[in-house]
Amino acid sequence: MRRILRSRVTWVLAALATVALVVALWAFQPWKLFTRSTVDEALPAAPVVAQVGTPPPAQPKALAEGRFVSQEHETGGTARVLELPGGERVLRLEGFSTSDGPDVHVWLSQATAGGEWGKYDDGKVVKLGKIKATDGNQNYPIPPDADLAGLRSVVIWCDRFNVAFGSAALDL
Repeated sequence: MRRILRSRVTWVLAALATVALVVALWAFQPWKLFTRSTVDEALPAAPVVAQVGTPPPAQPKALAEGRFVSQEHETGGTARVLELPGGERVLRLEGFSTSDGPDVHVWLSQATAGGEWGKYDDGKVVKLGKIKATDGNQNYPIPPDADLAGLRSVVIWCDRFNVAFGSAALDL
């Protein structure tokens, strides 16, 4: 037993195993299987101007809406593309719920919702940023120069592993 513990090969293998374990923990972040977070952002609204006799501010206009379907992870809720009275556009996730994971983002994609998740990173996408929380109501501003023509789904995308957690069909 002492000979094995003093062997150079044993120490090299132990060092390699330690490095492999650290890399695996960094990549997979298995503790995220047990973590959740919630955010509850208000529905975007027009600024209120307090003047007597003026009509109430206009409400956001829904441009598209769809329900999430699960793909690689259980995902649910509603996705809505809204146009605010000032012309800004926002993606709103309502009653949203998905799993936590490493490097999870929100995309608008030209691919259809559901089915094979490998299709989402092959075509046109508009990347809206990292997911704010695993649960709740969330708003993601859509860049003013983003062309929404031909975009057909919202995708919850894990960049680390190139998989879709879930997606929602949109009819823009």
